[in-house]
Amino acid sequence: MTVPEGTSPKVSVPRLRILWSFARPHQRSLALALVLALVGSGMGLATPMVTKGVLDALGGSDSLRGPLLGLLVLLVVGSAVMYAQWTLLGALGERVVLRARESMVRRFLRATVPAVTRRPPGELVTRVTSDTVLLHQAATGAPVGLINAVVMLFGTLVLMGVLDLVLLGTVAAAVAVVGVLFAVLMPGIATAQQRAQDHLGRLGGNLEGALRAIRTVKAGRAEDRTAERIVADARISAEHGVRANRREALAWTIALAGIELAIILVLGVGAWRVAEGDLEVSSLIAFLLYAFGLMDPISELSQNITALQSGIAAAERIRETDDLDSEEGAVAAHVVREGPVREAVVVVGEKSVRDAAVRDAAAQDTPVLELRDVTAAYGPDAKPAVRGVDLVIPRHGHTAIVGPSGAGKTTLFSLVLRFLEPTGGELLLDGRPYRDHSHDAIRSRLAYVEQDTPVVPGTIRDNLLLSRPDATDAELRRVLHEVRLAEKVDALDDGLDTPLSGAAVSGGERQRIALARALLRTPDVLLLDEATAQLDGLTEAAVQSCVRARAATGAVVTIAHRLSTVIDADTIVVMEAGRVRARGGHGELLATDTLYRELVEALRIAAPAGCPESTILG
Repeated sequence: MTVPEGTSPKVSVPRLRILWSFARPHQRSLALALVLALVGSGMGLATPMVTKGVLDALGGSDSLRGPLLGLLVLLVVGSAVMYAQWTLLGALGERVVLRARESMVRRFLRATVPAVTRRPPGELVTRVTSDTVLLHQAATGAPVGLINAVVMLFGTLVLMGVLDLVLLGTVAAAVAVVGVLFAVLMPGIATAQQRAQDHLGRLGGNLEGALRAIRTVKAGRAEDRTAERIVADARISAEHGVRANRREALAWTIALAGIELAIILVLGVGAWRVAEGDLEVSSLIAFLLYAFGLMDPISELSQNITALQSGIAAAERIRETDDLDSEEGAVAAHVVREGPVREAVVVVGEKSVRDAAVRDAAAQDTPVLELRDVTAAYGPDAKPAVRGVDLVIPRHGHTAIVGPSGAGKTTLFSLVLRFLEPTGGELLLDGRPYRDHSHDAIRSRLAYVEQDTPVVPGTIRDNLLLSRPDATDAELRRVLHEVRLAEKVDALDDGLDTPLSGAAVSGGERQRIALARALLRTPDVLLLDEATAQLDGLTEAAVQSCVRARAATGAVVTIAHRLSTVIDADTIVVMEAGRVRARGGHGELLATDTLYRELVEALRIAAPAGCPESTILG
């Protein structure tokens, strides 16, 4: 949350409620921590009074055993209480942070694709990392510290009044000045710190994006320009940080000077009252001990108010993630629906068990997928990306989708995978509308290979098992052999357990790992966003053989950019401006569709018999 220039963050009741929502599940632990803090503070407040008893015993020739034993007890018990309080608050803070991080991570991964992709990834990462760090102190230590500091401050002033009201008046004037000072300066300090944190978050997001595109940055000789744009946020963050430090230094300098001036006045006035016989020396010493300790509650108050303000802003940013649109049925669910075709699907993790009704439907001529007059857009005010699309995907065979950039090819895949919901028309799976299926049930029937084919964090094994975690090593080796990666994996020191990163594998190897992962699923429908674009001719031929074998037993739908993909397809769908303009075989479309022929002629693609496998279609 960004605070407009010239304003200060306010600790209002609604904002406090947002922060309290994180601490509420741990209120019993917080209450115990508060009790421990108050007990510790009480012992601290008692120490000067017991010290006064020691001095009085010296003056009256009484035994020192009792007062000294009292001081020892206060020391031991106070230390134990302090240790217990810090340990409890530390563990409680970590639990609050863990719960917030776990909630956000699950929310991000269960959110709809548009809800996640419309925000920079670095911004979402910042909320899980740095914002939760601010939450650590604000949701646990700050409330306890504030209450404890207030009790300590008033307790100290009350006990000072018990010792001497005249000296209390002297100190109270200094405390009032310090209070006014902090009331004026602290909001500005909190505002500067918050703005520094905001720009730090932007820095993290921009740096994350630049590192993802490091090859492009270097190829464009843009290292310095990119660094300058990123460091600009670091400079602004530093400026706000320096501003906060200056104000904080001013506040503490004046506060310390004020308290020291009060102590000097206490010494002067106290010495005069002792000389007049109106005050005992032991009372003056005890009063001075309270005066010296007066900065502790004042310091605790200011620090916790600052932490509370920063934490509230962080809590609001974290709670904003609750507004991300979430997919329905993202967890294991049992879906039983009535419709044109009866189906019961029990989803267990990534596996689904289909009942006899589904198998009966499969035996019929019902298409596995169908789009009826589908229209979709990427926002309520956005222009439709596809309009009035009718498309039938049979249970077996290879369907290729071609068209110029922006024709709506990728949008069709987003609709089929339910990353995007249609604004008109409907999609059907096994003859039943998508709305009768959960997201999980639909995706359990599909496998998808992206064009960029990112690898997920982890090892080769982790990537392959992503959507089928129960696969055996023999099955892993089979699909690796099909995509011609088995020998390369065997040559690695750790084999399947070799960690992967963006720099550890080539683009072609990423594509083959992603395709192997999809083949491992044995899905009803295999969706390929040109899964051979980065492969050499020989490897592509082997992969195309896998695709042909898959098309013989199930449905394969490909966004095609290569001639080899088009030639192998049973049906070619030509798209333009979000609509399907033609469909048929390669030869038929060459003869009947102008756009298809222009695509082919523009890239100088000859007839199928004379075409190199690696020629690009569009």
